[in-house]
Amino acid sequence: MRNAALPVVDMSLLDGDADDLAEFRTRLLDATHRVGFFYLVGHGVADDEIDRMFAVSRDFFALDDADKRDVEMTKSPHFRGYTRFGGEYTQGQIDWREQIDVAAEYPPLDGDDDFLLLDGPNLWPAALPELKTAVVDWQEQCASIGLRLMRAWASALGAPHDVFDSGFADRPSTLLKLIKYPGRDSADNQGVGAHKDPGVLTLLMIEPGKDGLQVLGDTWIDVPPLPGAFVVNTGELMEWATDGYLTATMHRVVSPPVGQTRLSIPFFFNPALSSSMAHLDLPEDLRSAARGVTDDPDNPISATFGENMLKARLRAHPDVARIHHPHLV
Repeated sequence: MRNAALPVVDMSLLDGDADDLAEFRTRLLDATHRVGFFYLVGHGVADDEIDRMFAVSRDFFALDDADKRDVEMTKSPHFRGYTRFGGEYTQGQIDWREQIDVAAEYPPLDGDDDFLLLDGPNLWPAALPELKTAVVDWQEQCASIGLRLMRAWASALGAPHDVFDSGFADRPSTLLKLIKYPGRDSADNQGVGAHKDPGVLTLLMIEPGKDGLQVLGDTWIDVPPLPGAFVVNTGELMEWATDGYLTATMHRVVSPPVGQTRLSIPFFFNPALSSSMAHLDLPEDLRSAARGVTDDPDNPISATFGENMLKARLRAHPDVARIHHPHLV
């Protein structure tokens, strides 16, 4: 990746003829092999739906502190709810943002795997009942986009188009965050620190006109929002599934200047906690270009999504872990 804009991939090509479909797969594969990030346009989410999500995000963050703390994550053994400024960590350093985490809701399952504790109910603020309706609608739209991308990826990688479907057929472990970054006058401008996402793919909508997202290429590259477009990035599970042919790329967010704020809405499309990711037998031309899975002893990648996600949650929210799961700290 050079100092240039991210690739732009037009999802409306999926609804075209055979040539359009082939072009979409080529662009998708190129973007996620070379860069691991791209702008997704033509996704079908209407502008008024995007505006609605940013409006309800502003309404949530404008609530009184008492209303937000009624749904604070420290009250949830499932790592759901509100996190105040400075309440989350990346690589041991404080992320300067406030947010609410909303995941797919399922009854908890019995079992010996620690990661099963991540399933459970969300915490919804009583002072803003419209938040739940807006978020659930957004989750459904993003999940539909995510599954279409997974099937296009599978075909582009030489596998059956439904090779990944089983992981999403029952209890997919999706996660949505509403995030507000405040302006800061500090040498430490970590909005969120450098990291890779532990799942499959992320669909990120950034407040129009607000910079701050950076992607690591030859150097840190600014990724400004493209109106109406999702910023999509590949997660570590797709790197694992393809022996590193697809890349999970480091990224971070720099705090906005003093006097400004920045909203973002990431949606993490992930399979069921207990699912094992398909490991693809790539065609020879792709296999020869695979770079291998990143070997980081501090961040081993498991084929089981729940193991990756629990590791990430324990590191990001040590206060929740200490309160509800001290045996895992």
